[in-house]
Amino acid sequence: MMIQSKKESMILLVGDIVVFIFSLWLSLALRAGAFPSSEIFFSNLAPFLILSIAWVASFFIAGLYEKQKIAQRRRLPELLLKTQLFNSLVAIIFFYFIPYFGVAPKIILFIYIILSLALSFLWRVYALSNLVSKRREKAMLIAGGNDANEVLHEINNNPRYPFEITSVIEPDAQSNIDFEKDIVEKMRAEHISIVILDSRDEKVAPILPHLYDLAFVKIQFMDFYALYEELFDRLPVSLLNYSWFLENISLAPHTLYDALKRVMDIVSSIIILTVVAVICVPVWLILRLEGVKRLWSFQERVGQYGKTIRLMKFPSMLFDDGGIWQGKENKVTKFGAFLRKIRLDEFPQAWNLLRGDVSLIGPRSEFPNAVGEYTKAISYYNLRYIIKPGLSGWAQIYGEHPHHGVDIEATKNKLSYDLFYIKNRSFVLDIIIALKTIKTILSREGL
Repeated sequence: MMIQSKKESMILLVGDIVVFIFSLWLSLALRAGAFPSSEIFFSNLAPFLILSIAWVASFFIAGLYEKQKIAQRRRLPELLLKTQLFNSLVAIIFFYFIPYFGVAPKIILFIYIILSLALSFLWRVYALSNLVSKRREKAMLIAGGNDANEVLHEINNNPRYPFEITSVIEPDAQSNIDFEKDIVEKMRAEHISIVILDSRDEKVAPILPHLYDLAFVKIQFMDFYALYEELFDRLPVSLLNYSWFLENISLAPHTLYDALKRVMDIVSSIIILTVVAVICVPVWLILRLEGVKRLWSFQERVGQYGKTIRLMKFPSMLFDDGGIWQGKENKVTKFGAFLRKIRLDEFPQAWNLLRGDVSLIGPRSEFPNAVGEYTKAISYYNLRYIIKPGLSGWAQIYGEHPHHGVDIEATKNKLSYDLFYIKNRSFVLDIIIALKTIKTILSREGL
């Protein structure tokens, strides 16, 4: 069972397009005081369809086609409003600064923006609460530990999922599970039709033959770790062992993907380096005014296969090395703080991107000292370096991570996102991350 099916996302997409087209038809009707003729409607439809594509792209970047977790579901009205306000700005620019279609619908555009906002809100609120069946099936969870608690909390506190967990069997809490009493009787009493099972737990192994028999009485089984990955878009660290890596991680070349990824890296680096070339002189002049005597700063990081690389940046501190330099205290300059805030200090890394030291998308590169600490404290940490580090990545978008210093717990969490990316990496996933990075930068959340 896929708790977030592609069909649901497709319904939302088709519904959005229908809303946009109907908003146009209704806008034309309200403006004219009569139903629009087919000639008038279709003359306006072409430019508005192009506009709709741009609006759908902004919905995608905003995450409105993803599964809505608890916190995201509560923020839906605010997120939808902000996205549609941005779309309104796009519409104004589209019609008044690109007059290719010869259509400048002043009043119609105003009506369209208001109607599409209202109808999108009604469609989205209605869809999220009614696309899935209101009748939730009953599920039993046979798993333990913090990962099981995360799944239990997410499923039972989000009515959008098609089932709820009404019974939990923790293998660690019971040395001997009585199959008939602890499982079968509970399933009958609570009308359970789904069993979420951690089949990798050694304490569960003795009951697996009995569970096999239940498959013939229409009990549906779900793999606990597959469900966890689908819920949280990351891998539970407790899952990781040598056999998992052998089954899921491959270093075999992906010829087409690798070629497309490199093309994306080169094109992106050229675009970013063009921006750097335009702004480097004014940046240098401002840095000089603050006492910074260099235009570039270099930081040593760990790259693919543990190789040391030097990332190029605009300097944000007085000196490259930390602490005291020739009796002077090192500190972040005012302009340097501004560069960091808008992520402009990292733009020169496009040179490393062009050279192939890093990729546009991949695990974040770390300082050598931090990597040494993490390697000692976190099992399988070095696996993240089997691919090139990235300027942006899955962990940077979804997970909290330390920018400076050493934080073992935060890095364990980040590793679960990095390994999710390594396992599932594809050109489509890279495009998704790139689009979400744009959203992150525009919202000043940082990377």
